[in-house]
Amino acid sequence: MIHATHRTPTPRPRRHDAGVEVVIEGRELPGKASGVGDSRRRNVHVGVQRRKEAVGVVSGDAPEATWTLAVDVLDTDDGPDFRGAYVHGPRGDRFLYLSWGTFAPSGSFEIFRRAKLELSQIDPELINAARGEGTRLVGRLRLTAADGTPVSATVKPPALDWSVQQA
Repeated sequence: MIHATHRTPTPRPRRHDAGVEVVIEGRELPGKASGVGDSRRRNVHVGVQRRKEAVGVVSGDAPEATWTLAVDVLDTDDGPDFRGAYVHGPRGDRFLYLSWGTFAPSGSFEIFRRAKLELSQIDPELINAARGEGTRLVGRLRLTAADGTPVSATVKPPALDWSVQQA
């Protein structure tokens, strides 16, 4: 009689790193008034989206905008995966949102346009370098599109430049 044993493959250990600091540096903002589609918007602002809410909101006429976020990184068989309050999208297609909006008379922030900053497209070696103590992952981009409106849709290199800096 032959006995067969079935061994379930042991999954690759996963490392969770809760300390990756991501800094988004926006320059050349479009101003407080913007023509978007058929409408003209006034009092335009931009913030980073945390879950469903824009936070760290900055006026569209500011000289620059900087957001510092904590992003968790999880090692998977397919490469790094991202988690956290600022991270959106399904596994394998994670991203951050910069949300453009105006303030309603009630004081609520009404989003009319978003820019998608893909985390999944960052070189894994760069992400690993940003995991070191005293380092951070920095994304730099121009916040005005070629037509003078707020930058939107998916922002890809070279319009978005990722690097690692010492904190």
